[in-house]
Amino acid sequence: MGTTGMRAEVADSWHRSAAAGVPADEVAAPITLPDDDLRDLREAHPLARVFPLLDDVLGQAARDCDAIMAVSDEVGQLLWVCGTPSVLRRAEGIGFVEGSNWDERFAGTNAPGLALRLDQPASVVRAEHFRHSVQRWSCAAMPIHDPGSSRLLGVLDITGGDEIVVPQTMAMVRAAARLAESELARDLLTRRVPEQRQAGNHLVIESLGRSDSLVSLNDGRGHQANLRLSPRHSEIVLLLASAPRGLSGDELAVLLYEDDGGGSTMRAEMNRLRHLLGEELLASRPYRLDARITADWLGVEARLASGDLAGAIRDYRGPLLPRSTAPGVVRLRESLDGALRAALIHSGQADLMSAWTRSAWGTDDYEMWLAQRDAVDATSPMRPLIAGQIARLDRELGL
Repeated sequence: MGTTGMRAEVADSWHRSAAAGVPADEVAAPITLPDDDLRDLREAHPLARVFPLLDDVLGQAARDCDAIMAVSDEVGQLLWVCGTPSVLRRAEGIGFVEGSNWDERFAGTNAPGLALRLDQPASVVRAEHFRHSVQRWSCAAMPIHDPGSSRLLGVLDITGGDEIVVPQTMAMVRAAARLAESELARDLLTRRVPEQRQAGNHLVIESLGRSDSLVSLNDGRGHQANLRLSPRHSEIVLLLASAPRGLSGDELAVLLYEDDGGGSTMRAEMNRLRHLLGEELLASRPYRLDARITADWLGVEARLASGDLAGAIRDYRGPLLPRSTAPGVVRLRESLDGALRAALIHSGQADLMSAWTRSAWGTDDYEMWLAQRDAVDATSPMRPLIAGQIARLDRELGL
């Protein structure tokens, strides 16, 4: 069918699916998580803590109405798929199984993939699916977010027949997702209590994949504060966290501004930041953060340096402050990305390369797609998908 008369978000998804090279007559979604990797990822994933709750609240309801409950990770891979044995056998025919990938670039238009793409509730009904084999099914999906950082953790989905196409279904999925987020928030609060008993300032910084940094301040005396910094303050904190010995005013200005006229502006920004963070935490002469620092990009660098490439890829949530043009930030961002890419390309590990090419920042990485093609086995089900992405980039790049 054509896209005329479709809902706008569904029509857009069809165009993205076609542009990604998804064959409409492909019967099953690709498996991107072999059993061993699936087990390890599932055990380590934050949603493992709330899956029993989701299964009890929504999984049983799905079984009662011959539907399926599924939970994906943040890149569309199904970690858990629950239903009666007869319904699960039918779902196997379209590749709706644990370890399969339902990102719309791999599986075509579907509710989990659309919810993942839009980061909002989504439903897809029968013929709205891009692949013909899925058009007997309907589905409703809802994103689940980390309550501390608002990071997308995965998608909760219910898939079945025509009985899914009622407003009550989406309301039920939404309520279950919100319940899971509340449980994660309670768990986060419980785990933070021991941290609040520690002496000394502790600053936790999240800057990967974000246009502004999220910081958590703990003074060791039971006072906790979470702040979302402005883009400029995000750059300053990032640069100081990456220079534990501190930076002089001139050094910081060079790293912060693209021209030489930012000295007075920087001093005003530092005063505002000191007021925000506190006199004790932001020291002067040289400028430095007087606290124990935990930063997501420093964690990735440490894993990479220790040879833990899988851990580095798992913790990497995207480029460092991707919108920043501050020279020092650009240098740090390019250094981290370059080190990760080089380690991946030389690793020969197709599953880790796949994690990169499935991401928003890696989907157009031509060199990585070529390396992934060379790394997979000749009989791998991933090979046609990889070839399709290389062909797409060949067309777009005029190669």
